[in-house]
Amino acid sequence: MAIDWQKLSEHYREDYIADLTTLVGIDSSRDDSQATDEYPLGPGPAKALIAFLGLAERDGFKTKNLDNLAGYVEYGSGEDTLAILGHADVMPAGKGWHTDPFTLTEKDGNLYGRGTSDDKGPALAAYYGLKMLKDQGIDPKIKIRFIIGTDEESDWTGMNHYLDLEPAPTLGFSPDAEFPLINGEKGNVTFTTNFAGTNGGELTLVDFESGLRENMVPRDAEATVTGADNDQLVAAFKQFLDQVPVTGETTVDAQGLHFEVIGKAAHGMEPKNGINAGTYLASFLNDYNFGGDAADFLSLLANELHDDSRAHKLGIAFTDKVMGDLTMNVGVQTFKADQGALINTNFRYPTGTGAADIEAGLTKATANMAATIKQGREMVPHYVDPSDPIVATLMDVYRQQTGDMTAQPEVVGGGTYGRLMKRGVAFGALFPGTADTMHQADEFQPAADLLKAMAIYGQAIYELTK
Repeated sequence: MAIDWQKLSEHYREDYIADLTTLVGIDSSRDDSQATDEYPLGPGPAKALIAFLGLAERDGFKTKNLDNLAGYVEYGSGEDTLAILGHADVMPAGKGWHTDPFTLTEKDGNLYGRGTSDDKGPALAAYYGLKMLKDQGIDPKIKIRFIIGTDEESDWTGMNHYLDLEPAPTLGFSPDAEFPLINGEKGNVTFTTNFAGTNGGELTLVDFESGLRENMVPRDAEATVTGADNDQLVAAFKQFLDQVPVTGETTVDAQGLHFEVIGKAAHGMEPKNGINAGTYLASFLNDYNFGGDAADFLSLLANELHDDSRAHKLGIAFTDKVMGDLTMNVGVQTFKADQGALINTNFRYPTGTGAADIEAGLTKATANMAATIKQGREMVPHYVDPSDPIVATLMDVYRQQTGDMTAQPEVVGGGTYGRLMKRGVAFGALFPGTADTMHQADEFQPAADLLKAMAIYGQAIYELTK
């Protein structure tokens, strides 16, 4: 069947942007403070899921909502199933936006808004790829399930719930990464180092706050200090800012001397793409006389974790020739005097190392501190051989649609739902050469790229199910 997939995708442009406007308009970041029986992860993720399923119901698809935690759209029939796994949740918007993060804004050909790149824009493009088949009257030879999770940016509660209730998919792709294709994903584990929050030096660290999520390089950091010579410390901070790639300011009030630092947010899978405001602030404060847990908290950030995405200082740097480097992101960093403190470090690691080696490095670094280390959920490395038919078919479609005949599959540090399937990969929708703004302020995706992705997804689904 001869179909001009790119021409067909242009036919859907207006409808696609209208639907994306609806989805982006929902703040679907997880908010446990508003969790209820109806909205287990807070109202946002559930409302985005309901909206997504509503689009499919409008278009005549069979849908199912699994307790507002996950859902699916189904088309076709058969014993075998092709799964397409996307997610409706987003990262918190954070600061630094030049547009409203929850209003889709088209400017200079780009679509701005939280989720346009990760993952509402790509997931909706893949949905429209499925809609193309239905609208063209194409009857797939196997069943297709478009599965929507609601907590990909945290601990995958939604998809775990799906797997508790439905058969685990074994073959498929996730439109939640980049083109040409991701056939390997590093292992992923987070460790949290906890402190009691004591002080004891000439200066008191009242509070310290940086980071929104473990898998996001912190753009902002704030701290409050008392007991200092404020004029001297303010002058030193100004000199510090002249020498480092962050901006900042200080204010003084009855609560103490307040510091604010602004760096650059980025996806935690490659911390070198961001500038960690928290570790920069800690590296400044660490030169002064703090005591107790405050001193250890600042020392760990400044001496062992700052500006070291490959974890050389922890003694756990590792590289695999296929999967590349172990990487470390220093995510949430908080200190509340006499209440507690924590630092979480998220590691993406290749085959050949693992959680035990990482924990050993952290344990050694904190051996002389009153700190405890706790491991979070771990996902081991995932790899699908390039010769597998799903890799070969998707790569062939990508090459046909783009004309890039030299494109090759890649291994990345990001963790996608693709790894849930034995023969699962991540497939788009970020094209080579397009800026990666996932997890950042002013997140965007070019409208033309999303329509091109729609065409790729339409043909890919057709080729995999014909």
